[in-house]
Amino acid sequence: MSPTSSATPDTGTVPTVDPEAPEAPGRSSFVARLAASVSDPVLRILVGATLISRVGRGIFLTVTVLYFTFIVGLAPHEVAIVLSAASAAGVIAAFGGGWLADRFSSKRLLIAFTAVEGVALITYVFAGDFVTALVIAVVCGLFEQGANSTRSAIIARAFIGESRVHARAVLRTVTNVAIAAGSGLGALALAIGTAEAYRALIVGAGVLYLLGLIQLVRLPSRVDAPARKPVAPVTTATGSFDAGASAEAAAAERRAWRRHSPWRDPRYLVLTALSAIFGMQFGVAELGVPLWIARETAAPEAVVAALLILNTIIVVIFQVPLSRGTHDLRVAARVSGIAAWLMAAACLVYASAAGLPVGFAITVLVVAAIVHAFAEVLSQAGGWGLSFELADPVQAGSYQGVFGMGYTVGALAAPLVVNATAISLGFAGWVVLAAIFLASGLGTWWLARRAARGADAASAATAAAS
Repeated sequence: MSPTSSATPDTGTVPTVDPEAPEAPGRSSFVARLAASVSDPVLRILVGATLISRVGRGIFLTVTVLYFTFIVGLAPHEVAIVLSAASAAGVIAAFGGGWLADRFSSKRLLIAFTAVEGVALITYVFAGDFVTALVIAVVCGLFEQGANSTRSAIIARAFIGESRVHARAVLRTVTNVAIAAGSGLGALALAIGTAEAYRALIVGAGVLYLLGLIQLVRLPSRVDAPARKPVAPVTTATGSFDAGASAEAAAAERRAWRRHSPWRDPRYLVLTALSAIFGMQFGVAELGVPLWIARETAAPEAVVAALLILNTIIVVIFQVPLSRGTHDLRVAARVSGIAAWLMAAACLVYASAAGLPVGFAITVLVVAAIVHAFAEVLSQAGGWGLSFELADPVQAGSYQGVFGMGYTVGALAAPLVVNATAISLGFAGWVVLAAIFLASGLGTWWLARRAARGADAASAATAAAS
């Protein structure tokens, strides 16, 4: 594992935003910070590609379910199967994309994955029945998650230390802004309501993915994994080729390579599992809260949209500043622990909105959504730092693939868990959810603290030996 020392003292506080350098004359501090945040050329390319393609993603997410239902003519259970199959395909592709990025050019893989996904989105306009919609959805799911893991591998190699977490935070901020913009465009199809309007916007979404390729082709070769050195042939004392010894040398090299696999790293697998469990908090926002508001509270259903907008605003404003310093294991531990308590509190506050008058219910839900949003921001920041710092750099792609696969599994499980707890059991179910998030978040805190102590001990031993 890559040794990571923790120079920052454990003060027990949330990481603060470092003061910025004096801004240039005539420029606001916000603009100066925005420009500085994408000063790296690789990050600028990724931001440009993400901004373009995620507008297309926002369009597609807005119209997908209604397009399947009203235009393709699928039954609700068929829509559920199509979406679940796409997510399941993404589980395999999440690891596969990272695995391939350790062996082939990450730049070419990302370009290929994005191109196929864009074309696949466009082919949705030809979906006329359940089978064709299912096949297209699986292809989209495969290449979307493959692209995500490849992008994470690129970040792991193109940046170091704090800049890696910063890159992830910037890209997540850009993604939220772009998807929000795309959702607004998608609303046009919903307002018009014709098949032609749906299909035109779906084609537009796919074209935006393809336009993002203009940025990706500019990525430098340094984002690729270093080529594995070929094993030198073994010769005998007389200079002739020794086939047996050469084969053994090649086998020894393969064994040495496999020792760097994330599947042989129990600590990283535990981190992945804990992050996947905590990642189910996205399912709370997407499924649990809307159903809870509609069924159990007096708040109008329009509050659901308002809470989603509030979440987006908080993520856009705070994700980058609150991610600073989380490459340090102790800081990552601290923010993960804070996120655990915040998410547990959010669950209980959501639950308390039931049975209240309209005004009180709305107020309680807004408070819960704010607490939930900060739990999300901090958990993401801590998870990114740990996923990079605890990974073996030799197989950075595979490590990021495993971590991404865990999140995909968590996303698959979230609807089932949320429905079985909060929706089915009411207040008691929200308590169960709070306990799940608290346990997984504090588990991450414990793992990161232990890793920090191990890194400190290793650094002290190295210093003593020298």
